[in-house]
Amino acid sequence: MTRPLNITLIAALVLLAACRSEPIAFHTLTPAHWNNATQAQASDIRIESISVPPQVDRAQIVIRQGDSGVAILDTQWWAASLADELKTALVDQLANRHARQAVSLRVEVQRFDSVPGQYALLDVRWRLRPTSGGDRPPLTCRSTLQTPAGPSIDDLVVAHQHNLKRFAALIGQAADTSLKACPTAR
Repeated sequence: MTRPLNITLIAALVLLAACRSEPIAFHTLTPAHWNNATQAQASDIRIESISVPPQVDRAQIVIRQGDSGVAILDTQWWAASLADELKTALVDQLANRHARQAVSLRVEVQRFDSVPGQYALLDVRWRLRPTSGGDRPPLTCRSTLQTPAGPSIDDLVVAHQHNLKRFAALIGQAADTSLKACPTAR
């Protein structure tokens, strides 16, 4: 009698262990440094909108696999939507940046690729326009930034953080030149 009971208990424990899921890890594009500027006083560069491709517009991190595949990582998530993560990170990177004139920024992400062990890529079309309404036309640019990444998701996120830091520097450079020319990515 105890033998069938033991087998039943062991089988139930094995089934329960098989149902256990991995915990979800959350990631952010905002680097872990302290910036005491608030969003209201942070910059003369106001973010108007940010759009991202629908393929990566989800809570889970999406990585590329091979030449044509993608994988949606069920246990690796952004702390907020990808568009909100990008906005928060850009606000942080543009903090205390003072342009020659107040400008509005519109960002359209064309590609946001994550390839473990290879690179993180940000391909973005962006527009700066004076908020004062003057006769100066908006400046529309396109930048492609790629940073090598290690094999882990943390490595990919850090590479994307580096891309956003470089992107914010390009935005600041364009704003500092009174919207005369698109800067080149280095």
